[in-house]
Amino acid sequence: MLTERSAAFRTAAAAADPRARVPGCPDWTVRDLVAHLGEVQLYWAASVAAGPATRPPSDEAVGETAPSDDLLTWSARCTKTLVGALRTAGPDRGCWTWWADSDNPSTAGAVARHQVQEAAVHARDAQEAAGVPEPIPAALAVDALDEFLHVEFGSMDGWPNSPARVALITDEGPAWTLVLDPTGASAVRAAPGTGVPDGARGRTSVGPRPGASLSGPAGDLLLALYRRAPWDGGALRVTGDADLVRQLVVWSTLN
Repeated sequence: MLTERSAAFRTAAAAADPRARVPGCPDWTVRDLVAHLGEVQLYWAASVAAGPATRPPSDEAVGETAPSDDLLTWSARCTKTLVGALRTAGPDRGCWTWWADSDNPSTAGAVARHQVQEAAVHARDAQEAAGVPEPIPAALAVDALDEFLHVEFGSMDGWPNSPARVALITDEGPAWTLVLDPTGASAVRAAPGTGVPDGARGRTSVGPRPGASLSGPAGDLLLALYRRAPWDGGALRVTGDADLVRQLVVWSTLN
């Protein structure tokens, strides 16, 4: 899936003017976007290749990250380097990750999962710049949303607002409740077939009902959390405290 989404990214980039602005990252051109994803893939390739570590890879380990020839040919080499490192390491080998202090694994498999999400979102960015946006494939979007809720939100500092709960419900079936409090965020997956959370942080009780819910296709939910799509319109539906949903969407800082 990483290879496929990276290829979709390059197909869209090839169809766009390299000087065109990227709607999801308005400070970047398409060329900047391609350079960014290539650099990210080289960085994670070095992290995976280094094996278990407590520090990120050095600049020397990452190597040259500036595009040196045809941009899309260089991008394809970056993807090949990352995929090769992941295959050599195997999914269970440890490596440095920025989410190491969370409860999520720091392994090559976890990096692969995170990089599928990154390539998928940036493929959508490139498609929008080219004027041909496509939905993120549903199964990929569900897994990427689960990863985002556990890793991105699970690695955030304490929730800066009043303690709350927000339900995120996909049209495809899976649903989560985010428990937000001074310790941060905890994602609680719904019990299969019930739509009811299993419990948070090891508790058997699910606690109070969510103060708000955000529902819709998994891809649109993911793009809303990435601030690539509106959370209060389009295919998404808000019930309960809309301001709580707004606070959630603006909480994280990412590209």
